[in-house]
Amino acid sequence: MIEGHHILALVPARAGSKGLPGKNVRELLGKPLLAWPIEAARKSTYVDDVVISTDSADFAALAEQHGARAPFLRPAQLATDTASSIDAVLHAIDTLEEQGETVDILLLLEPTSPLTEARDIDRALESFVKGLPDMDSLVGVAEVVTGNPAFLVRKAKDGAIKPYLGGSFGELPRRQDIEPCYALDGSLYIATPAALRRERSFCHARTAGFEMPAHKSFEVDGLVDFICVEAIAGQLQAIFAEQAAD
Repeated sequence: MIEGHHILALVPARAGSKGLPGKNVRELLGKPLLAWPIEAARKSTYVDDVVISTDSADFAALAEQHGARAPFLRPAQLATDTASSIDAVLHAIDTLEEQGETVDILLLLEPTSPLTEARDIDRALESFVKGLPDMDSLVGVAEVVTGNPAFLVRKAKDGAIKPYLGGSFGELPRRQDIEPCYALDGSLYIATPAALRRERSFCHARTAGFEMPAHKSFEVDGLVDFICVEAIAGQLQAIFAEQAAD
């Protein structure tokens, strides 16, 4: 809880991943992907409850083993490739409220962003509450450098390239002179239920961006993504273990 607000961490984990089958339960350094956000939320200073939204009884049981609750199963129509993510989120909120539970602030943590840590969650929740009521949604963002429009090019039919924003290559700015550009990184999403019901999205005119470190912006959509995230997580664990031993 933070400043009297009850915080629900919701972990969405449907069973039907196509890009990487079984993605949400694929083991990353000995733990299924869905366990990473659950454990991060449980270590948070402010999160009061951690719930999984899944259409799989097996996924639900696995989530419970790692400390989440599974008070319902997501309906099949909300777990298809074409189903709206916001409908699954609102289903979770509505179901919990129908069961007599309170949700003041919802924190969405996806298994596909396993590098989000408890300290990130706490800082984001502090920032979110500080921004109320002017901002009623907050999402993780990461700075884009090489993908900044200032450095992008267009390619003509003959293969020739030219700066995407116009001008000549000789006029391209130095990296340190460009205006920072950010991308939604999927690391975390926070909003009030009222804002989600009103906007049907975490992103709207009253959404704040919470900057995350670049290495935490990797999302697991396919096998190569998984390999990259596993390498980062493994190296970080080794570094932390070495520091703890000193």
